[in-house]
Amino acid sequence: MRMPAGPTEQQAPAPQDPIAIVRTRGYVTILVLAALLGVPISAGAFGFLALVSELQSLVFTDLPKGLGFDGTPDWWAIPPLAVSGVLVALAIRYLPGGGGHKPAEGLKTGDTPSVAAVPGVALAAIASLSLGVVLGPEAPLIALGGGIAVGAIKLLKRDAPPTAVSVLGAAGSFAAISELLGSPLVGAFLLMEASGLAGPMLGVVLVPGLLAAGIGSLIFTGLGHWTGLGTYSLTLHQVPHADRPSLSEFGWALLVGVIAAFLGEGIRRSALRLQSEVERRRLPLTVLMGVLVGVVALVYAAISDKPISDVLYSGENTIGPLLADNSSYTAGVLVLLVVCKALAYGLSLSAFRGGPVFPAVFVGGAGGMALAHLPGVDTTTAFAMGVGAMSVAMLKLPMTSVLLATLLLGTESLTVMPLVIVAVVVSYVGTLRLARRPAPQAPPTAPPPGPATA
Repeated sequence: MRMPAGPTEQQAPAPQDPIAIVRTRGYVTILVLAALLGVPISAGAFGFLALVSELQSLVFTDLPKGLGFDGTPDWWAIPPLAVSGVLVALAIRYLPGGGGHKPAEGLKTGDTPSVAAVPGVALAAIASLSLGVVLGPEAPLIALGGGIAVGAIKLLKRDAPPTAVSVLGAAGSFAAISELLGSPLVGAFLLMEASGLAGPMLGVVLVPGLLAAGIGSLIFTGLGHWTGLGTYSLTLHQVPHADRPSLSEFGWALLVGVIAAFLGEGIRRSALRLQSEVERRRLPLTVLMGVLVGVVALVYAAISDKPISDVLYSGENTIGPLLADNSSYTAGVLVLLVVCKALAYGLSLSAFRGGPVFPAVFVGGAGGMALAHLPGVDTTTAFAMGVGAMSVAMLKLPMTSVLLATLLLGTESLTVMPLVIVAVVVSYVGTLRLARRPAPQAPPTAPPPGPATA
């Protein structure tokens, strides 16, 4: 027979009823606020991406022509990347928030963002992305969208409950990346997996975010048509036909998963080791990492006679043309591209600010295309397997990686999905087995007996 709880025993908190929460008037208010916040946040995210794109064109296309060059010289990336190192180092050191989360440590979305960190995150991200650093815009947009939403709620209601602030902060992040990954659904899964949302409260938190993402997607599309700038989303306009899965392709899927796990872990470990060195001497070593990224792009262009843009940037805008123009890339050039992009990716992760998603997609896709030069697998299937396997190796988000690798392919997605799942699962398990285990912590020492412990 169970005895009643004594005065010193702690009672477990009663579980919250998600249905009761949804039926409250406060939850309806949160939905309305999520929809309203989705409009300005998605418009701001569109403006952020447009600014980065215009600065990239200005620095790497217009400026060389204005100085009398016929095109962009292969060495041109080195000076802008050095400048990027200076600006990012200053933002990290002197502005609140440290320029945002460290991309070498993975995609982190769990904490409620700080409003004070928004300027530092924006400056570090613009200085990184617009000057050629090999990182993506998704992590800064998640932080900026959440920070702006939290700031707006605290401005409207200073005593807002922490739970409501967290939910609306997440909705702001949903709206900011609603169209970035090609579909609001992929963005929703990314945030859901990265933040660890689960259990009966999943729907309560997820519904306001999905609503904000839907509103944001409409705003992105409308602004893209109205301005003529496009939507800045990850899209593939020309996808070659994929053959039905075969036994040989199943074997290739296993191999792709194993290779991606080793490559991803190598990039992560090297980036983390370099990051610890960069943090000791922030300014000079951040500049050095930027210069080395430019040197890697220069080496690739000199050997392959391909543009430096293959190595620079996140890969969001170059992955589609790479697949469409796959016949002009030999297997040797594709292998060189994978090596150079992976090196530049690791260097960028160690010192700059941005997201890890798009470079992983590009490295995996290029590696899959190189594999397609061998017998037994077609280009589209190998491309999709590489994208999924490399994405999960760097993000450790299996569901998001499968969706990202398949929804991009349009009508070919159902054909390649079984093989993508195999490659993603193998890469995920391999990545977890290769990951370094944290050092065991010593158990806490018991305090000496005294009046409080008698």
